[in-house]
Amino acid sequence: MKKWLGILGVLILLVGGCSEKESVQVNDDVSKDNPSGDLAPLTEKTKVVIAEDGSASGAGFYIANEKGYFDDYNIEVEFVTFANSDDMLPALASGEVDIAGGISSAAFFNAIAQGIDVKIVADKGHNAKGRSYFTFVIGADKQDEIKDYSDLKGKKIAVSGEHGVDDYIYQLMLEHAGLAKDEVEFVLMPDFGTMLAAIENGSIDAALNIEPLITQGVAQGIHARLGDATDFAPEAQIAMVLGSPQFMNDEQDVSLRFMAAYLKGVRDYNDAFIKGEGKDEIIDIMTEYTALKDAAVWEDVFVTGLDPNGKMFIGDIRDQYEMYKKNGAIRGEFQFDEAIDTSITEKAVKIIGDYQK
Repeated sequence: MKKWLGILGVLILLVGGCSEKESVQVNDDVSKDNPSGDLAPLTEKTKVVIAEDGSASGAGFYIANEKGYFDDYNIEVEFVTFANSDDMLPALASGEVDIAGGISSAAFFNAIAQGIDVKIVADKGHNAKGRSYFTFVIGADKQDEIKDYSDLKGKKIAVSGEHGVDDYIYQLMLEHAGLAKDEVEFVLMPDFGTMLAAIENGSIDAALNIEPLITQGVAQGIHARLGDATDFAPEAQIAMVLGSPQFMNDEQDVSLRFMAAYLKGVRDYNDAFIKGEGKDEIIDIMTEYTALKDAAVWEDVFVTGLDPNGKMFIGDIRDQYEMYKKNGAIRGEFQFDEAIDTSITEKAVKIIGDYQK
């Protein structure tokens, strides 16, 4: 077995936070007389627990914690883990959890449509144009045979799930390639590490895989990237920051500061991986918090896209929902106007300033 086999699973995972706390009322006026240089700190230390198990898309939380952005607002964070979204979403709706991460899927939309009240508030992961961290690969020995997506006709393609964002990107690829579903063989393969083994032994021809396994497989000569997912899905929203209604509406003194700190962390992430500023420090933080411990690999991977102003591709979220609905996977009606609330994120951006890309 190769050393890579099974070393990592899905890197786009759930994040959340839960806490018992009192609402601390403070003046939201911008003030320069505090460590953050903008909003005054909370008058009492307030804990926000973030359920996070090493997802790369949690970079904003890790960086904000390590660089003291939460401390500046007198917010204390504690990282815990949730086994799955079946446990997390009800806790978020009830207010046990303050902030969480959600991956687009029919199950996610169904939970909200059936009464789980959560708010979609900010970006937590998308493919960066031309450098998708979530994209198709083909066997390295098939590069002369498969040069374009249309060449996948008659081939076996592994995808990690159905009625989720993986399936959505897969179906967009087929449409882009002009291929019908029955012209390729869909292979359900939940573990991304297993995809590398399957490509190497020839049991599949291609796979929709994820970083850092993509970079590792390329380096080991196992597979090669087939174009880039943004060729046909330029604005795919992979994951979203979610908030409980109580935290976002009734505790805005805390949630506003939390979001400001989070966005500062995301901006440092963008500075590092897009501008090359302070990259060593950010890589050190990422190796500490995520499952990818090799700093050298962080230099090469196509990292998760995180918008420095927290903006999401809301139109794409709608498109994903419509595809799941068309395929018969949606139960009930998802109310976008009620579920998507970016007001706190927008307010935080006004306070800390718009990020200049």
